[in-house]
Amino acid sequence: MPASHTRIVERVLTRLKLKQLRLLVAVGKHRNILNAARELNVSQPAATKMIKDLELDFEVLLFERTNRGVVPTPYGEALIRHGKLIFAQVSNAAQELDDLNEGNSGRVVIGTLLAASSHLLPRAIDTVLKARPNVAIKVVEGTNEVLMPALRSGEIDLVVGRLSTHRHRADLVQEKLFDERIVALVGKNHPLTQKMTHSFEDLKPYGWILPPVETSLRRQIDQFFVNQDQYLPPLALESVSYLTNRSLLQARDFIGLMPAHVITQDVENGTLRRLNWNVPFGDGPVGVSYRQDSTLSPTGVAFLDALRLAAETL
Repeated sequence: MPASHTRIVERVLTRLKLKQLRLLVAVGKHRNILNAARELNVSQPAATKMIKDLELDFEVLLFERTNRGVVPTPYGEALIRHGKLIFAQVSNAAQELDDLNEGNSGRVVIGTLLAASSHLLPRAIDTVLKARPNVAIKVVEGTNEVLMPALRSGEIDLVVGRLSTHRHRADLVQEKLFDERIVALVGKNHPLTQKMTHSFEDLKPYGWILPPVETSLRRQIDQFFVNQDQYLPPLALESVSYLTNRSLLQARDFIGLMPAHVITQDVENGTLRRLNWNVPFGDGPVGVSYRQDSTLSPTGVAFLDALRLAAETL
């Protein structure tokens, strides 16, 4: 181990205080030392001294002052990121003690994307509840842009869904569970249901329900539209809510693009109809992401195993 690393570890263990970390996180949030000091109920001079002491201890600059306030340097960002993780773990530990005290057998927080929400995740939850009836499970739905930062900061234990692009891979384990196809679908009364096969020319006159612009699937859709002579839909809505999308498809002549597993039940019961158009984009792996440098709790490990088992039955 390099001598510089050993020296930094020693300084963290002997000099870094939780109150200093709380201040760093608060300054990172407010971009203002005065507001951060008020949040911690300390004076601004005291807060400034705490930051100066840390910079002297670690021999790095943590914040730069600009006309818009204070901005964390890369060193400051690193300490803030790890500080958030430490506080999340402390909170998780306290919550787990509460759960055990109340008779619950652990807790796990799962982030879910659309591709996992209809089949994979419910099956995994059912498996875990059978083995651990008193487990506390929290499910948070969102996009990668929201869920991945929460995973990194320790607020979420696992994220399940389409595996994200390289922008989210650092410090995370991404485990593929199965491959997913994107399909086009419409309501049962849509005019396109009168045709047996469909080309993109058939689809062009209708409105589309699309994923948000920050998703990798949306970027692929937009590129496809550009390649189709700069095609612009006559109407486009953005939504990641399956319940909303299903209602819109039933009520209006929209075209939706969704993972095949998500719409299986609605297609089988006739609520929605799958178009006979081979979607030329969007196929990709569905899996689970979790932090590389953190040990999952026993409940988290049990949930990970349940996800693997559920994927085998899809």
